[in-house]
Amino acid sequence: MFLIMGISNGEKKLDFSQTIICETCGQYGHLEVFMTFTYFSLFFIPILKWKKRFYVKSLCCNRIYSIPEELGKQILHGQQVTLRPEDLHSEGYASSFHNHCQAVRCSNCGYEADTSFVYCPKCGNKL
Repeated sequence: MFLIMGISNGEKKLDFSQTIICETCGQYGHLEVFMTFTYFSLFFIPILKWKKRFYVKSLCCNRIYSIPEELGKQILHGQQVTLRPEDLHSEGYASSFHNHCQAVRCSNCGYEADTSFVYCPKCGNKL
């Protein structure tokens, strides 16, 4: 029997939108929430997710903030949530955010994997 399985990182934009006056740039901005996670897939179907983290992106200046897990779970389950400035913890700007997550790119297929991997979860090449 031949099994295709693997562990990968994923990102999902959540159904949330809030208008704010950005404390960073002073402009009217829009907040969007997304969740990052690691998942195990079997035959390319995600089976199990862990290491869920919730982030907010300010669209006016591309600033990334982390938010508490309980607020992220409420948004994930469709509950009405209003994010306050004290809920937002700065993680930097969108261009530097992926560097903050410590990822390495596979030289064979170009897949971006977590630095904890020794082999690429997509093609099996040594990272």
